[in-house]
Amino acid sequence: MPHLYATSDLHVTHRGNGPVVDTIRPSSPEDWLIVAGDVAERVPAITDTLAMLRERFAKVVWVPGNHELWTTDGDPVRARGEQRYAELVRRCRALDVLTPEDEFPVWPHAGRPLTIAPLFLLYDYSWRVPETEGLPVAAALDHAREAGVVCTDEFFLHPDPHPGRAEWCAHRLEVSEKRLAAVPAEHRTILVSHWPLHRHPTEPLRWPEFALWCGTTETEDWHLRYRAEIAVYGHLHIPRTTHRDGVRFEEVSLGYPREWRNRARGAVPLRRLL
Repeated sequence: MPHLYATSDLHVTHRGNGPVVDTIRPSSPEDWLIVAGDVAERVPAITDTLAMLRERFAKVVWVPGNHELWTTDGDPVRARGEQRYAELVRRCRALDVLTPEDEFPVWPHAGRPLTIAPLFLLYDYSWRVPETEGLPVAAALDHAREAGVVCTDEFFLHPDPHPGRAEWCAHRLEVSEKRLAAVPAEHRTILVSHWPLHRHPTEPLRWPEFALWCGTTETEDWHLRYRAEIAVYGHLHIPRTTHRDGVRFEEVSLGYPREWRNRARGAVPLRRLL
């Protein structure tokens, strides 16, 4: 029986991760792979890695993370915001890698129809610490800075042509809701997003202020509304399995070498979902 695997946050440009990523291989030629974002920051590294994975797996489904959306000095691709995302989608299609802009695939080996829904959603700064509940976004960001927490997105993730990341998130929510509403009612789903759909996975964060950059309250019932069998995500670098409302949430990140080297089980670059 073929298997469905998932991974995320491969960060292949970080020394030590490349050899680990090279160990990602299927157990059969018919296995599928979900890549839930943060392959790398530079487009050549992103596409080279996805090309390698596509050669190994029968199907690869990718969603962008925040790192793919960064525009940095070391990247030959200078596109920002929507244009950068469109360029990544174009390159993925050239590799036969599915994206959030493609038709949702149906996993053919389940006992009932199971649609895999790759989603690009972003965040809107609505996940707050108690001190900033009800305050403007600017006040929440100021509070995070005072706590010593500023996500690098604030410097490299440009929302062009949207006025801000929250507005880009609102647009992506609208696009995604329309696509999910079109999934046949008899289908269960596997919802794939780089950022978690529900806030509960952020509870172990060392700096709770970082939740600002981790998701949106708008998706907190999506695992129920869209009949999720599994909700797959990355971003937090806290790989684990949790459950909410009877739905399995899988954080499938590899993370940085300094993180996985301190874990008893070491690097785990691949998780089997089904």
